[in-house]
Amino acid sequence: MMKWAVVLCALVALSECNTKISLIKGKTARETLMEKGLWEETRLKFPYNPMAKFYQTGDEAMTNDADLSYYGVISIGTPPQSFNVIFDTGSSNLWVPSVYCSSQACQNHAEFNPAQSSTFSWANKPVSIQYGTGSMTGQLAYDTVSVGGISVTQQIFGASQTEAPFMANMVADGILGLAFPNLAASGATPVFDNMMTQGLVSQNLFSVYLSGNSAEGSVVSFGNIESNYYTGQITWIPLSSETYWQINMDSVTINGNTVACNGGCQAIIDTGTSLIVGPTTDISNMNSWVGATTDQYGDAAVNCNNIPNMPDVTFTLNGNAFTISASAYTSQNSNGCMTGFGNGGTQQLWILGDVFIRQYYAIFDRQNNNVGLAQAA
Repeated sequence: MMKWAVVLCALVALSECNTKISLIKGKTARETLMEKGLWEETRLKFPYNPMAKFYQTGDEAMTNDADLSYYGVISIGTPPQSFNVIFDTGSSNLWVPSVYCSSQACQNHAEFNPAQSSTFSWANKPVSIQYGTGSMTGQLAYDTVSVGGISVTQQIFGASQTEAPFMANMVADGILGLAFPNLAASGATPVFDNMMTQGLVSQNLFSVYLSGNSAEGSVVSFGNIESNYYTGQITWIPLSSETYWQINMDSVTINGNTVACNGGCQAIIDTGTSLIVGPTTDISNMNSWVGATTDQYGDAAVNCNNIPNMPDVTFTLNGNAFTISASAYTSQNSNGCMTGFGNGGTQQLWILGDVFIRQYYAIFDRQNNNVGLAQAA
């Protein structure tokens, strides 16, 4: 069947030979826990550590991000078993819960059952994922993975056997990593690398559009740049490191004043982090410039009525200015309004997460090792 799909790609205009995955903007763990009255207790137990996945000794990146909200559906196996996953440009492995997992986090999520797939085989290799609040352990295996209209054969993935408790609060079952292969646990080939090798995409790139407030409309497109999701020109920025989608950032300015990243720094474009994250001192300075008060957990509260008068923040990336307005870098929940600037601790690394990507359509180009950014439509 896939042979015919590839032949068809050659026959139709190449721009049509791509797949689009719709992402749902679901409830965040923070919202769910707030509704249950468990947020304060949970945040004490699992402190936010957004940098954990970038600086760790473990194999594979994971998240304890309470504000992640975008996920899409993939399937694994023959016949297909469906899973909600976070499409994460900040890690490289695919993993989902398995029926061999007894953790609470697996009990309330879809679990992969190898016995029900005729195309399944074990890889006879363990995998472990370290992150800020614990770990996931499991076994690597091979099966057919379907992402949108694309079926990737013999895709290696992690089948979890234990998962840290925080995962029980998240909508997504697992994670599909879209960073580079040299980050992958146990030498596992990432899904997008197999798409390229198996000739399943017309261009060696994928792109991400995250809608603002609506639950629907967000997409990941494999093999294509979708012109209806952006306006104006695409700015291409070369990668400074081919591990994460990492680029040079020159400065962060407010009203013409450099408030962070003085003298330049490194930034990662990461769909798997909800906020814009940077070093503690820089983030404190930014929050103070926009009039936010930071609590002991690092949440920076602002008066909701002040948002129309708060300043824009400009991120200069490789000589190009990308500006975000206060309405875009703030959010509202039942506790009031807060900024989307998160404390990353002492690491001199920035993460431009969903707060940034909602404003700028992002293209991840493996052919030329570039990131393309354009004003989101």
